[in-house]
Amino acid sequence: MKRSAIFLSLVMLLGSLAMSAQTPQSVLDKCLAGFKKGAVSAVYTFSNSHGASSGSIVLSGKKFRVLSSDLKSWYDGSTMWSYSKAVGEVNITTPTAADLAMANPYAIAQNYKTAYNMSRGTAAAGSYTIKFTPKKKSNIKEVMLTINTKTYYITKVQFVMTNNTKSTITVSNYKSGVKADAATFKFSKSQVPKGTPVVDLR
Repeated sequence: MKRSAIFLSLVMLLGSLAMSAQTPQSVLDKCLAGFKKGAVSAVYTFSNSHGASSGSIVLSGKKFRVLSSDLKSWYDGSTMWSYSKAVGEVNITTPTAADLAMANPYAIAQNYKTAYNMSRGTAAAGSYTIKFTPKKKSNIKEVMLTINTKTYYITKVQFVMTNNTKSTITVSNYKSGVKADAATFKFSKSQVPKGTPVVDLR
């Protein structure tokens, strides 16, 4: 019985040491590796001091589509179309790193080499947390990215803005091998109410 307890303790210790030996970059590389195999879908919840909303996201490389009851976004790798039910129009932009980070939880991981400095954060059991700070002037002060140690999927993104407001995105129900062609990540007028203005802000 004592041998079993000692063995279990040793296994847990070795697992802990193996995890601590990983660098933020190696964890992110494993996190992103799964997206080279095809599109992935997930469910997300966004919350801040004003309330919460939920929706779905489809990701393929740097492309993504986000759909919720009050917000829709499409990004084909260069152009982003954003529809807000509250504003009642579609805006076309060439997004900044901060714009992409707020729309797509994986954008931070994908752009870490060029847009962010990173360091290891404190994490709970079964997760790995990485702290990001923008390299250039941004309305984002810092971001904490939580990654599952078994699946290497992002489970939570916490934002602190320069005005110290905070928001959180939680992600779950991942599905890999999702069918998504180029049209999935491009805006079509049929996807918003008829007559919705489309404003090109590029």
